[in-house]
Amino acid sequence: MNPKAEELKARTREFALAVIALSRTFEKTPEADVVRRQLVKAACGVAGNYRHACRARSHAEFTAKIGVVLEEADESELWLGMARDAGFTQSPYFARLYQESRELMAIFSQANRTARSTRKNP
Repeated sequence: MNPKAEELKARTREFALAVIALSRTFEKTPEADVVRRQLVKAACGVAGNYRHACRARSHAEFTAKIGVVLEEADESELWLGMARDAGFTQSPYFARLYQESRELMAIFSQANRTARSTRKNP
């Protein structure tokens, strides 16, 4: 496999693990529980769906999966922002994790554009 893809697989996995750790710092309220659950699902979705994209059997399948990864990255950023704005955590690692979510979104947004504009020959 491509070394860049392996690096990105590791990066998305680390992102998901960091989000899980961050979610443990959320206050214990029903509202925070909703955001925690959604955030963890989305962050794990980034990692899981990127792994699926790397195993795509066709360019069309890859393009579709990268689109899903982008959606999950966007959702992760949304839920991180909600947690911040609602004041659910005071973790000193929040800013770094939010920045990572923005960087992953930029990476997958570009990958999605490239995949959609590039067609492999049959």
